[in-house]
Amino acid sequence: QSRHRAAGQRAGPQAGGGGLPEGVEYIPTRKRGKNPMKPVGVAWYSLYARTRLGYLFYQRQVKKARERYPHGHSVPQPCCFPGVKILPIPVLSNNYSYLVIDTGSSRAAVVDPSDPLAVQAAIEEEGVMLEAIFCTHKHWDHSGGNAALCQKHSSCKVYGSALDAIPQLTNPLTDREKVSVGCLTFEALATPGHTVGHMVYVLDGGPFGSPPCLFSGDLLFLAGCGRPFEGSPETMLASLDVAMGLGEDTLLWPGHEYALECLTFASLLELDNSALEQKLQWAVQQRQEKRSTCPSTMGEEQTYNPFLRTHRPELQEALGLWQDWGEHPDAFRARVLKEVRRRKDLYQAT
Repeated sequence: QSRHRAAGQRAGPQAGGGGLPEGVEYIPTRKRGKNPMKPVGVAWYSLYARTRLGYLFYQRQVKKARERYPHGHSVPQPCCFPGVKILPIPVLSNNYSYLVIDTGSSRAAVVDPSDPLAVQAAIEEEGVMLEAIFCTHKHWDHSGGNAALCQKHSSCKVYGSALDAIPQLTNPLTDREKVSVGCLTFEALATPGHTVGHMVYVLDGGPFGSPPCLFSGDLLFLAGCGRPFEGSPETMLASLDVAMGLGEDTLLWPGHEYALECLTFASLLELDNSALEQKLQWAVQQRQEKRSTCPSTMGEEQTYNPFLRTHRPELQEALGLWQDWGEHPDAFRARVLKEVRRRKDLYQAT
């Protein structure tokens, strides 16, 4: 039978001064950074995701972020390969949008345009034509700029899942469907869990001699993953396995700058993980200089991201979990994922 480590042992980080009530999420931010999805309960999540109140809240967050971070929360670090350029656009207080450019034709796509002014500024600076918006999911901090950009670029198409209420959606996508923008080819992968219609997008790097690029939205962050607001641990595990199935050289471009907080939490679970320790030291230096921590690679993530290490005995032991007799391996991994998620939600970054 499974054995659970007693509460209070070193592997179980708790929220400072007491845990949050059941059903309430803590998404860590830097001390002075405000996350559009700060501690929320079920009722507030429903309002944020499904009503105009959520949009009004998003607009307030955009306004405050523009005032506080007039040049973005991080220093952008473009990534260039022959024929393609990926420009991270730091928006809100910790989100990333991505402008992906076919440099041969100057055609471009943007992933998750949170702040239309920041995205439009990048489009104008690069001198490109926006042909496509790829939305990973419906949350306003990923889709709030769709309407303004479509008004500015009348021929621009909006792609995403029909299962999510994505603003201005023109071209619903299904799992494994491919879209071309100039010479760029994106493949949509259904990854439900964070929302029922969450999708990630994989840019084929083959024609450019580059590795594939995964734009993961809120499925996967550096050393972390999104909260399963609209899915079970089993659903989230299956979606994370989709990302795990990509090549180890795949570049991970996440939807948020959560690296420092996620790595710090992970280091409390696996105290003897040298890869994790080295990555945390690197992230501390990057963030001290306000530099972005993306991209990482899927190979790297599997060495330190606890949400991708549910199969690892060292993590299972750190959590005090053992596989039950006759328990399916994936059922056990989902139980491990649920426990990591629970501890992450109780963890408070300092």
